[in-house]
Amino acid sequence: MELRSNVPDGPIEKKWDSHRFNLKLVNPANKRKHTVIVVGTGLAGASAAASMAELGYHVLNFTHNDSARRAHSIAAQGGINAAKNYQNDGDSVWRLFYDTVKGGDYRSREANVYRLAQVSANIIDQCVAQGVPFAREYGGLLSNRSFGGAQVSRTFYARGQTGQQLLLGAYQALMRQVHAKKVKLFTRHEMLDVILVDGQARGIVTRDMVSGKVESWTADAVVLATGGYGNVFFLSTNAMNCNVTAAWRAHRRGACFANPCYTQIHPTCIPVKGEYQSKLTLMSESLRNDGRVWVPKEKAVSEAIRKNQKSPNDVPDDGRDYFLERRYPSFGNLVPRDVASRNAKMVCDEGRGVAVSGLGVYLDFRDAIKRDGLDVIKEKYGNLFDMYHEITNESGYERPMMIYPAVHYTMGGLWVDYNLMSNVPGLFVLGEANFSDHGANRLGASALMQGLADGYFVIPYTIGGYLASNKAAKVGNDHAAVKDAMAGVNARVDKLLAAKGKRPVDHFHRELGKMMWEKCGMARNEAGLKEALAEIPKLREEFQRDVNVPGSASSLNQALERAGRVADFIDLGELMVRDALERRESCGGHFREESQTEEGEAKRDDENFCHVAAWEWKGDGQAQTLHKEPLTFENVKLTQRSYK
Repeated sequence: MELRSNVPDGPIEKKWDSHRFNLKLVNPANKRKHTVIVVGTGLAGASAAASMAELGYHVLNFTHNDSARRAHSIAAQGGINAAKNYQNDGDSVWRLFYDTVKGGDYRSREANVYRLAQVSANIIDQCVAQGVPFAREYGGLLSNRSFGGAQVSRTFYARGQTGQQLLLGAYQALMRQVHAKKVKLFTRHEMLDVILVDGQARGIVTRDMVSGKVESWTADAVVLATGGYGNVFFLSTNAMNCNVTAAWRAHRRGACFANPCYTQIHPTCIPVKGEYQSKLTLMSESLRNDGRVWVPKEKAVSEAIRKNQKSPNDVPDDGRDYFLERRYPSFGNLVPRDVASRNAKMVCDEGRGVAVSGLGVYLDFRDAIKRDGLDVIKEKYGNLFDMYHEITNESGYERPMMIYPAVHYTMGGLWVDYNLMSNVPGLFVLGEANFSDHGANRLGASALMQGLADGYFVIPYTIGGYLASNKAAKVGNDHAAVKDAMAGVNARVDKLLAAKGKRPVDHFHRELGKMMWEKCGMARNEAGLKEALAEIPKLREEFQRDVNVPGSASSLNQALERAGRVADFIDLGELMVRDALERRESCGGHFREESQTEEGEAKRDDENFCHVAAWEWKGDGQAQTLHKEPLTFENVKLTQRSYK
């Protein structure tokens, strides 16, 4: 298999404009003859469905949620990046491009990243036109704040609920098209397979999660915008129903899975409280604009705090270690997420953590409140402080917040070319579900940027180029490939229900999550990864033999839904570990303990690993085949990252 990135020739700043011009067009009258399936209604899915319907395509839009508004994009807090330079602090498209490539530790495709930076300004204009209530300065201009990995203020925000407001804007655009009957929206439908005809993606198989009915849907192209796979760790900041199933089933049909080991650990999460906790809660990275991260300098002081014998407010300044400011004076508390996370783990490993478990550091707003006043801090972050109080019963205004790193975002995903099409013709992948823009570490506030860029400004052009060139005949539900996919889905469902074991699904998910966090989490090493590769097949065998899925397939059955997703997570977990073992370097969120500098920073091996690792499914029980897309850097020089 040859992975063709299809990056156009020419200077990087002209690639997208010239490519758009050279793409074939679909006549407006002919667009009505084409049907496109979009799976997902988050920022990428909703914006794509709305944009393509506006152009004239007939769109079928699917979500496993009961409303398009419940997509996980709604949980994003801190902001969305765009190179508009409203602050006049030196920002530009080129600087956003550079920061993103550097932040991803030089493991992303240059052309895709530049296009993302290039269209970022259009996203803000689009969302303002939709009525998204971005924060504004006194004079009326949109306000900006800083995020990790940048020395300019380019993050647009709506307090701590930016994702919610952006999703409502995309949702309104989507529902306008639903009302116009250009989009058919199917809620509570879970995608369980991709239908391939002559090697092309021509439809999907879904299960109605209320009635249990398995159905097939055919189209001229399929777009997946189904988010990331962070819940493979069980405990993450993702909503409980976030899963990898749609992407994984596409992978089983031949779509390569790229860089699965690239997992983002977010440094600003409320620490784990107990053994039976089901998810973790994120505190926005935007808080690091004004909050200062610290732990006591002395282990004895940390121990006294953990035993509730001492208050953090009683620790004097000369007894506090503001370790990010100390180690990275140029960026301070706004270093990228992978750097901040590793440093928090480091001080906790030294015994200076402040949570009861020892796994926690402080995020302190004392100095910001003294400087700006309580009302200003409340105006910027009020809902985040309210959320922290609801969960911990502590006031972040009066006592430093406690935070610790947690799984948040996944940079890996299905491999796509410059047109966002996978190696399976007709199967396009948007947003977090693809691998394309963030390299080995995503800068904060760039997820929303990528989702909307892909949906509003990239896929409407590139899918047209594909449809104009593809003259395949229409496919009906009586086609043999459709029947084969339907039969495969039903057989998989029947197998899960037939197990009749003794253990609930969540038991296996927790076991997998613990294994992944300990062996393939914030830090990885060869011995641990090899142990995980030996343990995961045993867990899979135990799951198949001893899982208990009560109920039937012909009605609402959440245990059945979870069982299918956990089975996919087990297979994905094995691939993540294999990919992490194969990549014998440290880069961004992938930290191999054998590959670090004397100061504990990630140490890349550009000679051997400057590539995208794309894995091809070869069948159950078969080792996957690794394909490599070389990464070339013509505009940004490969250097060791430094935020000092």
